[in-house]
Amino acid sequence: MKWLSGNQTTIINQLHTTYSAKQSEETLTSVKKIIEAVRTEGDLAARRFSEQFDGFAPENFRVPQEKLTEAKNLIEPDLLEALEKAKANIQSFHEKQKRTAFMDSEKAGVIRGQLVLPLETVGVYVPGGTAAYPSSVLMNVLPAKIAGVKRIIMVTPPDRNGLSSSLLAAASLSGVDEVYQIGGAQAIAALAYGTETIPQVDKIVGPGNIFVATAKKEVFGQVAIDMIAGPSEIAVLADRDASPAFIAADLLSQAEHDTMARTYLVTDSVELARQVEQEIDRQLPALPRQEIAAKSLADFGHLIVTDSQEAIFEVANAIAPEHLEIQMTDPMSHLAKIRHAGSIFLGPYASEPLGDYMAGPNHVLPTSGTARFFSPLGVDDFVKRSSFLSYTKEALAAEKDFITRIAEAEGLHAHAEAIRIRFKEEEK
Repeated sequence: MKWLSGNQTTIINQLHTTYSAKQSEETLTSVKKIIEAVRTEGDLAARRFSEQFDGFAPENFRVPQEKLTEAKNLIEPDLLEALEKAKANIQSFHEKQKRTAFMDSEKAGVIRGQLVLPLETVGVYVPGGTAAYPSSVLMNVLPAKIAGVKRIIMVTPPDRNGLSSSLLAAASLSGVDEVYQIGGAQAIAALAYGTETIPQVDKIVGPGNIFVATAKKEVFGQVAIDMIAGPSEIAVLADRDASPAFIAADLLSQAEHDTMARTYLVTDSVELARQVEQEIDRQLPALPRQEIAAKSLADFGHLIVTDSQEAIFEVANAIAPEHLEIQMTDPMSHLAKIRHAGSIFLGPYASEPLGDYMAGPNHVLPTSGTARFFSPLGVDDFVKRSSFLSYTKEALAAEKDFITRIAEAEGLHAHAEAIRIRFKEEEK
């Protein structure tokens, strides 16, 4: 892991120059070709790319609905129970995010309001391959269901041995309408433009590899997307009284995601940082994914020692991490100091995996510093707003001169005339 120390300005400058987020031109070129081929050739191109990249193209992209129901009987009962418990917690949290429409008539003759309308069709990308993430199905689908989305389409990479029963069980539990066996950039293109068998959607959500993330970025505008996801990351803010063992375990829980996962300990205690480093060395050999975690920590792990407790929070806000743990005395008292973070975990027993699987807040979070302007996935991501208004003639008369004055100042004389024409008779 890399050691950084000093005042917050020095540390922040070092962090900003450590990594570049340049997109591979080769990846971008490849993704553009895939998108264009699927857009123009439909299923034929989608099948060709599935064979090329996944080594298998299913006879039918769509998974029969009965397979989803059957999957709940194929997984272990304790896993099904855990998924049902997670579903309940996710639902109870996201129900509180629902917006309501409004209408006001405070001024005589004027009615103004707002409608909150669910998106019609949403596509959910779920990674497949060597790992299956049923928790991602729940986190992406349940807020959409709560928002009232009418049609939820799930795509996931094909497998000649069959799709993961845990993924299909989660899809059934959360209420997915259709599942298609297709992954990669070709899946994103199919959702964005539609093919003979895969429907076009209004928005695409869900995590994926660099090809999926690049494809989502390329089709944005044709459809909406949730965010551009990068490698997973965690920052742990700690004082000298924090548990080195807890911190090390939480850093490792992110490092095992992939070799590019980023981990940060930010503390004002050199001794704590040394103890955490020792704990990582002790815990790492026991992990099945130790090679992945070790490379992540070597390339993207940070032990940051600040010269004051106040500087801890300035550094944290500069990182704007996906996951932020506060393992400090009276952690709730520090919550207001956080300006930029995807999800915040307070105290020694709010470990990050609690948020990944069970507590209820969404685990689809902004990464790579984008918590400065992105929010966690939620019900708001699956609705749109329409405003409405109604004026009587008398109410319009009271404001017509103001309207025409602004319109003419902007050089839009037809706008002004559209108001004046409604009062021509009175002016004769």
